[in-house]
Amino acid sequence: QVQLVESGGGLVQVGGSLRLSCAASGNIFSIDDMGWYRQAPGLQREWVAGITRSGSTVYGDSVKGRFTVSRDNAKNTVYLQMNSLKPEDTAVYYCYAEVFGLGSANPDSYWGQGTQVTVSS
Repeated sequence: QVQLVESGGGLVQVGGSLRLSCAASGNIFSIDDMGWYRQAPGLQREWVAGITRSGSTVYGDSVKGRFTVSRDNAKNTVYLQMNSLKPEDTAVYYCYAEVFGLGSANPDSYWGQGTQVTVSS
């Protein structure tokens, strides 16, 4: 089994910054893609950003130029640096990871428990 634990959420004013972290632990041989989704009240879950093991990144249109996703493979951790935050960024942020367990030929998907980000105007 694999656990993803997020941290770094909180309350910030418009234009401010936050950095989210998500650390994976457990039965891990290697991790393929990692990234972030978010879900605001009453809305569907929205994909935010993703990063491959080699460091290639992709972003959702609503966060391009403001958010940066990165990872530390040695620590099995993915980060989301959020700058120039807007009220519409308010949501619960979830990390995900595609994990190869020991002896597994295919990856399994795991999710964090979510961390609240609130941007006040």
